[in-house]
Amino acid sequence: MGKIVEIIMARGHPRVTAKHQTTLMITKDREVGPKGDCIIGVAANNGAAKLSDELKSAVRLGGAVNITIEAGGETDKIHARGHPSLTLTHHKDLVVRKSMFVCGRTLAVNADKAAANLSKTLVSKLCNPSTEVKLTIEVEQ
Repeated sequence: MGKIVEIIMARGHPRVTAKHQTTLMITKDREVGPKGDCIIGVAANNGAAKLSDELKSAVRLGGAVNITIEAGGETDKIHARGHPSLTLTHHKDLVVRKSMFVCGRTLAVNADKAAANLSKTLVSKLCNPSTEVKLTIEVEQ
């Protein structure tokens, strides 16, 4: 047994506030609306639907999902769980949730952090549109 690793690339955006208390999200959309306080990256190169079948299968086994967010030299880590009900069908978005709510956007549940819990120095980097955001997803198999 080992780890399955996938990397999603996105960009920062001036409207990133990272104030949401229960979720965080990256999106393929290029804009953030005023209510998008969970969004931490835009213009992502992938949504949930395009993750590898191997990663999707591993996440559905309910094991550990570890996510590392890197931007502008700053890093933060999130520990979450997979779930058998995850469909991973959304074409634009990837969402990590503190709750157990599952929809087509949900990558992982029962996370130890949401957008509001991220390092403030990392969030300051996520507000810059020239910042490249790297989301590394590791799933224990």
